Amino acid sequence: MTERLLSCSEAFAEALHEEMKRDDTVFIIGEDLRAHDGIFGQFKGLPSKYPERVIDTPISETCLVGAGLGAALTGMRPLVDLHFADFFTTAMDEIANQAAKIRYMFGGQARIPLVIWAPDGGGLSAAAHHSQCLEAWFVHTPGLKVVAPSEPADVKGLIKSAIREDNPVIFFQHKKLFAQKGPVPKEEYLIPLGKGDIKRKGRDITIITYSRMTYFALEAAKQLALKGIEVEVIDIRTLKPLDFEMIAESVKKTYHALVVHEACLTGGFGAEIAARIGEELFDDLDAPVTRIGAKDVPIPFSPLLENYVLPQVSDIVRGIKKVLNLG
Repeated sequence: MTERLLSCSEAFAEALHEEMKRDDTVFIIGEDLRAHDGIFGQFKGLPSKYPERVIDTPISETCLVGAGLGAALTGMRPLVDLHFADFFTTAMDEIANQAAKIRYMFGGQARIPLVIWAPDGGGLSAAAHHSQCLEAWFVHTPGLKVVAPSEPADVKGLIKSAIREDNPVIFFQHKKLFAQKGPVPKEEYLIPLGKGDIKRKGRDITIITYSRMTYFALEAAKQLALKGIEVEVIDIRTLKPLDFEMIAESVKKTYHALVVHEACLTGGFGAEIAARIGEELFDDLDAPVTRIGAKDVPIPFSPLLENYVLPQVSDIVRGIKKVLNLG
């Protein structure tokens, strides 16, 4: 396939252009979309091309998520832009008690083709109200699918699949990665929800990660390769459904596992992955599975303190050495 370099923003916008051209039931709803093409440039060209299908709403996440859910129930395919993942808190009833449950409660008679798109994560000194990683809330809620890609190509392939999905999808996109560039196929393609990707092959230890931490894990692997330690890096891409088969195959090869995420360590999604590895792959481990996550405090505004709270490459290097008992 023909590839070119695109940023995550450009890959996302291109996917939406393709899907809105393909299917006139696809539309975007959110706050201040038309004036700025999205605060990260992720809707570039869409308001002018589809003026009736890029809809500005009042500043009310309850309103826009509820409207998106209602539209999905009538056969439309809305993408709800939350601006920041932190604003999930004001729309949790619509998400956790309505969107996640309606298809089950109606015995499968209703479809909910709803994508809730949410920029998340720290690294921009946006302080405690605009820097959180909240994916564990939604993985814990039956009825939702949860996606958190890293590379531009994955962003494009997964958002196209999410839009075509008949169940609600929470689509996280890390704010720090919008300018991140990478090769993206020019031809149309889809990436199935629930399929991970091995970003680097290795023999000594498996890192299971997603979103921005994928790049941190790859840098840690690069540093340790200079010392003869070969790290396998798995980007799970979709948290729910989880590609545990890929994780299991890798751990059975390396005999060591380290789970890395940016969210707070306590109750983070890494605990679920570690638990499953411990329960299902115990006999394949030569050392206990270990987790790395953010410290359990609100994200500080200060860049120095933010870097202290969030996992860094050096933390991952130390974690690898700990699991491999290298001192």
